[in-house]
Amino acid sequence: MDDSEKPVERQESIPQANKQPTKVKAVQSVALADAHEKQKPSPWTFRMFQLYGCLLVATFNSCINGYDGSLMGSINSYPQYRKYFGFDLDSGTPSTGIVYAIYTIGNIVGSFAAGPATDWRGRRMGMWIGSLFIIIGTCVQGPSTNLAGFMIGRFILGFGVAICASAGPSYVSEMAHPSYRGTMTGVYNTFWYIGGIPGTFVPYGTSYIEGAKAWRIPVWLQMLFAGIVFCFCLFLPESPRWLIAHDRHEEALDVMAKYHGEGSRDSPIVQLEYREMVEDISITGSDKRWWDYRELFNSREVGYRSLLVIFMGFFGQWSGNGPVSYYYPQMLQGAGITDNHRQLLLQGMQNLVSFFGAVFGAFFTDKWGRRPQLLVCTGTVVFLFVIILALNATNITFHADGTQTTKNSSAAKAEIAMIFIFGFVFSAGYTPLQGLYPVECLRYESRAKGMGMYNFWVNIAGFYNTFVTGIAFSNAHWKYYFLFVFWDIFEFSCIYFFFVETKNRTLEELTEIFKSKHPVRMSLHPTEVILHGDDGVTEILEKPQTA
Repeated sequence: MDDSEKPVERQESIPQANKQPTKVKAVQSVALADAHEKQKPSPWTFRMFQLYGCLLVATFNSCINGYDGSLMGSINSYPQYRKYFGFDLDSGTPSTGIVYAIYTIGNIVGSFAAGPATDWRGRRMGMWIGSLFIIIGTCVQGPSTNLAGFMIGRFILGFGVAICASAGPSYVSEMAHPSYRGTMTGVYNTFWYIGGIPGTFVPYGTSYIEGAKAWRIPVWLQMLFAGIVFCFCLFLPESPRWLIAHDRHEEALDVMAKYHGEGSRDSPIVQLEYREMVEDISITGSDKRWWDYRELFNSREVGYRSLLVIFMGFFGQWSGNGPVSYYYPQMLQGAGITDNHRQLLLQGMQNLVSFFGAVFGAFFTDKWGRRPQLLVCTGTVVFLFVIILALNATNITFHADGTQTTKNSSAAKAEIAMIFIFGFVFSAGYTPLQGLYPVECLRYESRAKGMGMYNFWVNIAGFYNTFVTGIAFSNAHWKYYFLFVFWDIFEFSCIYFFFVETKNRTLEELTEIFKSKHPVRMSLHPTEVILHGDDGVTEILEKPQTA
């Protein structure tokens, strides 16, 4: 890692004639540093807690996906569920695979509606439309008495989740205070586990119930987080960027003054945001035309942005976070854990450990920077994969009937521990940035459609994981892990050479980075300034390199 990856802040005492504190500081954005120094925002004020409440409602969109992602993995092991729909009680069938796939297909189809739905009447309406589809899908799925009805409900559910996955992070990033955007938006995707943890523990509790209620109760609870979003999202303030884009400047200023300026339109941060939004956001952009996706690819700048969004979509799914636990059932059996209830409990504990990792990463992303966070995580994942590969190579025995068992219980327990560590590391690095980095990379005009595109590629990658992983392991066995070792090395290289640093800049200031001849180089070289108390930036000592 070169010197540009190291923390950039440093302070020096400067001779001064008055009592105002003066310091030298390396900053990513001179304008934001100046406004921040003059206003000195605090995260603990009443206005900020009002903002947290608004962001919390939008963040529940992430819980929806987390709950379903854990739910189906849990109830699919229920004999009550498998018997009701006529599935084989012990092994997977094409029908069980289709039940998983139909949700993904709904997500893929919904990705094309996500951008227009989020741009049409604002981010709030996008969240409302998405949550409505989820509620309808649950109402179809919950009482279904045949597999066709159950699958129709899952398709509608997936369609709605795609819209929420575009509107939710777009709203959070655009409403977040610019001084704390990294943490505020990074927390968004950590709420996947707020949905995922009950998505595991609720089925664990209901698994003791006899009959169809064992799986119907968890399915009906899919409405919980969607219901919160549906009931409250229209009472939220609209994104000021959407208001500016629709020439509603006074309303935008009121929103920014209340939530970013402690009630004052003259706040330095509010004035900076307003000025940059007016300069950067077009009132005739492609967000006004539902069919127009050209602004995702029609220039070098936006093409580069879209490339990073697509990279994040694939990297977040193909880093091995799913296949790493492919032999988990054999490891549990080898460690003497054969009871389905205990296996569900361990799955819930794994989600809990991953959640703590995700929160840890979200709260430190503005301190570390996006690039170091991804690079350290990806490098560590390569190391962990090598260990897991070695454990599988030496501990898995393949039998003539196709079954697989472990040789050594201690090695099995070691691999279970490695899987838990992998979950923490991956979640600390990738989970916060999966909801943060793509929205930072996208311009306002293409942000909603770009997040729809991001969701499309996430689901394409997830579709591969669902249907190819099992086939690949059946033929290559543990050797398939070699692919992920080399793929993660490829990811590390792409992040190092192509990913720009986005921390401590406003969303509009990132335009200068992406328009530069060498975006990565420019993003890594801060500007050295003198900050003089309430006067803010009084002198620029060294400008960033742009060549």
